[in-house]
Amino acid sequence: MNRFIYTLLLYLSLPIAILKLIVKERKSPFWKVKLKNQLGFVTKTASKVIWVHCVSVGEFNAARPLINKLLDIYPEHRLAITTTTITGAEAVRNHYKNRVIHYFFPFDLPFIVGPFINKINPVACILLETEIWPNLINNLNKKAIPVMLINARLSERSLNKYQKFSSKLVQKTINQLTLIGSQNNSSSERFLSLGALPDKVVTVGNLKFDSNEKDNPNTTQSLQQMIGQRRVVVFASTREGEEKKIIQSYVNLKDKFDALLIIIPRHPQRFDEVFNIIVDSSLKVKRRSDGLGCDDNIQVLLGDSMGELLSYYSVCDIAFIGGSLIDTGGQNMLEAAAASKPILFGPSVFNFEKIAQLFLEKDAAIQVGDADDLMKTISALLLDDTKRQKLGENAKNSFEKNRGAVDRLLKLIIPNIS
Repeated sequence: MNRFIYTLLLYLSLPIAILKLIVKERKSPFWKVKLKNQLGFVTKTASKVIWVHCVSVGEFNAARPLINKLLDIYPEHRLAITTTTITGAEAVRNHYKNRVIHYFFPFDLPFIVGPFINKINPVACILLETEIWPNLINNLNKKAIPVMLINARLSERSLNKYQKFSSKLVQKTINQLTLIGSQNNSSSERFLSLGALPDKVVTVGNLKFDSNEKDNPNTTQSLQQMIGQRRVVVFASTREGEEKKIIQSYVNLKDKFDALLIIIPRHPQRFDEVFNIIVDSSLKVKRRSDGLGCDDNIQVLLGDSMGELLSYYSVCDIAFIGGSLIDTGGQNMLEAAAASKPILFGPSVFNFEKIAQLFLEKDAAIQVGDADDLMKTISALLLDDTKRQKLGENAKNSFEKNRGAVDRLLKLIIPNIS
């Protein structure tokens, strides 16, 4: 596939993308702003702008230590942060208020990205993780605007997909990047396999290890009051299809463990759906949003709240990381590690393969094969205080020993910002 065919396919799919946005996001007060921004309608910016793109909340949280440093180093510049999701937008606005500008990321079509870039007029563009957009990067390249892909990761699955369907387009696009700062050596090698020039690819480590995010003491206290002195197992960032597996395995467990299950769906639009799944299983459930205490009869607490994941980790005894029992590649496990919690995850962790491998090698996590294996492992860990404590300590130590990516990245980024 070349860029012409890629662009033609995007043109043909644009009406569908717009319709999907309206249907999916119309209940949000931000949907009109999102649609306008994604079509290239943004306010013209007069200041020198450093543009940072984070798809959603996870990428934004990973980028925050770097964003904070950029705000300190470049007080005369404005930082424009783009996100693709509304939850990402809310996270940016809630955290930085008016210290940064927020826009939604544009559709990757020439007639859209051109005006978008002209209005923002960045001195540099920083993309996170796997955001490889041929028309955007080509436009920035033609304007001699440095564009850097940082915290870059490339799974074996993505490599195979690129090589099969669009190897020439991807090779040309990644070589228009000023810099590829990879999370690990495996990702660096895969970028090189795609044809990236060796002088563009540098392994700098994972920004997520540099997070200094802390739980909100008031939120944690509120949660602790809800659960009392009960032991807690958190199922964090679960995805569609996982909750049914988790609930069914728990229901089928002959000797149910004495602990409160807290299930926290990854996407807020699924809160009601997951609540109904739990109710249909005949388990006794309460919602976090109700704010009521969980007596000993309550078996499941639905974490239907935003921005409280760190507090959930603070009060739990065991943390299962979702997105790993189904084939979606898993979610970030570092927040649980920073909280010194024993970590469990399923077989699908290709989004965090090196972190998962590190934790397994350091006896800092346990990988389970399926939901039944997960429940049996939880039951055994709840009976073994020493094992739980050791897993948590090892996770924390592994987290601390792998920090420093922000400083390494800054040495590469600063020479490219005017």
